Amino acid sequence: MTRKTLLVTGASSGIGQAIAIMAANRGYDVAVHYSGNEKGAEQTAAGVRSAGGKAVLIQADLGDLATIKGLFAQFDSEFDRLDALVNNAGITVPTTRVENYDAARLTHLFTVNLSAPILIAGEAVKRMKSGAVIVNLSSAAARLGSANAFVDYAASKAGIDIFTKGLSDEVAVQGIRVCGIRPGLIETPMHAKGGVPERAQQLAKTVPMQRTGTPDEIAEAVLFLLSDAAGYMTGTTIDVTGGR
Repeated sequence: MTRKTLLVTGASSGIGQAIAIMAANRGYDVAVHYSGNEKGAEQTAAGVRSAGGKAVLIQADLGDLATIKGLFAQFDSEFDRLDALVNNAGITVPTTRVENYDAARLTHLFTVNLSAPILIAGEAVKRMKSGAVIVNLSSAAARLGSANAFVDYAASKAGIDIFTKGLSDEVAVQGIRVCGIRPGLIETPMHAKGGVPERAQQLAKTVPMQRTGTPDEIAEAVLFLLSDAAGYMTGTTIDVTGGR
């Protein structure tokens, strides 16, 4: 049986890494996108290969939108089909109040978290056939607002939510499904990059389930959306938040 092909952005650690390896275990070859963490991407690729999948590393800095054409040129040189895209890559920023933002912060954040996923999805659609699936990673912050922390990050993810709905309506007639996942407090390196390494643990008590989530729990939800079991789902974004 021919293995399906999946492109995962931001697959060098955390949720993206978990998605790539789990997908390989379920029959996918994987294009492993990364920005700067080549060692982590190599670890992801090793996990994909140990699961029997083909893994290709693709480097692109999504802070520079001009690199997206090159990302897909690399993809096309290695794969002749694209069955699924997981738009996972994203960044967070140091926590602060809105009054302290500047233009450089907002430009970089919205470029990586919103503009890049939109352009990547557009390129993906050009290569997809009926039965293909796109899953966009949003955040519970899109609903909660993240006051006094990163309202701008929350706004970028709210943009992903409405993009998921709009794109799904455009491509449904082509047989392409587009869904989203809103992770809650997940134990990933992203919290440290935002300047608060213990943030997830500190906020765990605000979650009805009284714990943080794991990258594998998000990956399970993503793989469900990619599967035929979710065949009548499109335009939907699912909360995986422990009830928060």
